[in-house]
Amino acid sequence: MKRKKRNKAHNPFYDPTLKKRHASAKRFKKFTLTSLIFSIAFLAFFLFDMIGKGLPAFNITYVKVDVTFSEKTLEDTRFAVPTSYRNLVSRAALRDLPKLLEKNPTYMNSTQNLWILASSQVDQYVKNHNHNLKDKDIETVNELYAEGLIKKKFNAIFFTNGDSKIPEYAGIFSAVIGSILTLTITMLVAFPIGVMTAIYLEEFAGDNKFTRLIEININNLAAIPSILFGLLGLAIFINLFGMPRSSPLVGGLTLALMTLPIIIVSSRAALRAVPDSIRQAGYGLGLNKIQVTRDHVLPLAFPGIMTGSIIGLAQAMGETAPLIIIGMIAFIPDAPTMVTQAATVIPAQLFTWASMPEGMYIEKTAAGILVLLSILISLNAVAIYLRKKFEVKW
Repeated sequence: MKRKKRNKAHNPFYDPTLKKRHASAKRFKKFTLTSLIFSIAFLAFFLFDMIGKGLPAFNITYVKVDVTFSEKTLEDTRFAVPTSYRNLVSRAALRDLPKLLEKNPTYMNSTQNLWILASSQVDQYVKNHNHNLKDKDIETVNELYAEGLIKKKFNAIFFTNGDSKIPEYAGIFSAVIGSILTLTITMLVAFPIGVMTAIYLEEFAGDNKFTRLIEININNLAAIPSILFGLLGLAIFINLFGMPRSSPLVGGLTLALMTLPIIIVSSRAALRAVPDSIRQAGYGLGLNKIQVTRDHVLPLAFPGIMTGSIIGLAQAMGETAPLIIIGMIAFIPDAPTMVTQAATVIPAQLFTWASMPEGMYIEKTAAGILVLLSILISLNAVAIYLRKKFEVKW
């Protein structure tokens, strides 16, 4: 033992702090592993909770009742079904009976045994959720269920209807269309401006105080809270230019301001990744700077540019705060057909549903989150695919 200590003391390469450093490295590794496990556990809990709450929303309850079509029932559709079933049938379904008669004119002056959308309280009772059904209605529901006159079907309404004050009739279709129109405006504005800005700063601008100031401000813009972009959009596009409030046009321009720094930074990184030998070879062939950038550098950097742009688009799709400021949280039952019409987007729609007191909106909110997550995951998967497919390794 003394000889071992003597050898260590006389060894010029021996570091007495080595044991302490190894112990510190092990502790750091354990901390990082614990953080990773905690993050995965939290993500798994979140997904499990959302799936558990959201899956029931993809099914909805229908009840089979006798529906009478006559002049009297068309004036007041409540009288179209027997009195004992009026609390069990959706008001929205009764309201749409004239449309059903237009599709089936032979129903007039007759009684038809039809599957009708059930009320939200019946749906929640069938799914064993909290409900406010009276005892008399519960007995009726149990009898109908035993006779096979109540069943759950795929909830196509959730994907084909817009928002509604009647919980069982509310859908996400208008929010999806509003999101598509808004993001289309965002990319049409942010992508060309962001890419051209990145090309200028990376390939043509000189290294001076002015360009350095621009670069610093672009990097700072990427860290600004998104709600400030909403205030900027409200001040410029609505108050100054008088653009229509709550429209995809204003929402897209506002999100374009927020997405620009991401596209610029990612595009510059993609351009910088192209080796200088490509540029030098182009100059050696007699090409000018514009030709080298347009025909050689930009095509090689384009996969990276597209990846950054898609990720920026995915981030913009999940934003709510700036769109709330410009009014895109309004009640929109019908899907917009133009970018100047009032619209809402999926995150704002989910925010509205989450504040509703009815229990059915809870599962619709969770189902909407699952839809939004699916879209975001798909966009990120497309970005990864494009990067892997077109990436050039030097």
